[in-house]
Amino acid sequence: MRAISIGKLAQAADVKVPTIRFYEQIGLLPEPDRTDSDRRIYGQATVGRLSFIKHARELGFPIDAIRTLLDLADHPEEPCKDANALAQEQLAAVEEKIGQLEALRTELKRMVDAGCSGGTAGECRVIEALADRACCPTHG
Repeated sequence: MRAISIGKLAQAADVKVPTIRFYEQIGLLPEPDRTDSDRRIYGQATVGRLSFIKHARELGFPIDAIRTLLDLADHPEEPCKDANALAQEQLAAVEEKIGQLEALRTELKRMVDAGCSGGTAGECRVIEALADRACCPTHG
């Protein structure tokens, strides 16, 4: 197996070097081997693990969930019910966030539609709406 530097690992997984160091520090990536001159060196398996972590982060999984998912990936004989439960939790979180974003869009659209009629900031409906939370149906 060909060893690669931290820079090549970062490039292969499309992450930044500090991200790799952080994942090592919190235990998502194992401590790398070192050269005689104390430079980190990585194998191909680390590229796969780092790509797994990156994809999980892109999907919004929290670090603790990723830790559990990595443990399951390291033990393929284990049942996948825990992985499915984590995915269901993440889906619920995403759906809740979508609801919040839809409410945010509705409020911003209402503000923009009320908009300005070319007057001054003192007459601006956007400024008025931001100053008066009571007029915001999403914050009642």
